[in-house]
Amino acid sequence: MPNKLHPLDAMAVAPDHHSILLENDQVRVLDTRLGPGGRTPVHSHQWPAALYVLSWSDFVRYDPDGKVLVDSRTMMTSAPGPGGALWSAPLPPHYVENIGDRDLHIVAVEMKPAV
Repeated sequence: MPNKLHPLDAMAVAPDHHSILLENDQVRVLDTRLGPGGRTPVHSHQWPAALYVLSWSDFVRYDPDGKVLVDSRTMMTSAPGPGGALWSAPLPPHYVENIGDRDLHIVAVEMKPAV
């Protein structure tokens, strides 16, 4: 039985900012882009992911009600540069606003659970 997608899956509700590079029963690889001043619709990422940074810009992640969940300017570590990698737990419904002056461009390798 295949993995059931969250109703707010990034590909279902935010396809202007996410594209699938590869998908099978084990992983989904997303190319994620958000230009300066851009904002995504509310969406979710139901699987944990390894994130590979192609370009970085400051961003704020909000819950659906507008409460700040993450402000990249206050992250404990310095901003990753191109070629950097991060780990992300599954993300509940949220939206992201690029508050920087560069593209935020990340390849996310989402790890699907064994079925």
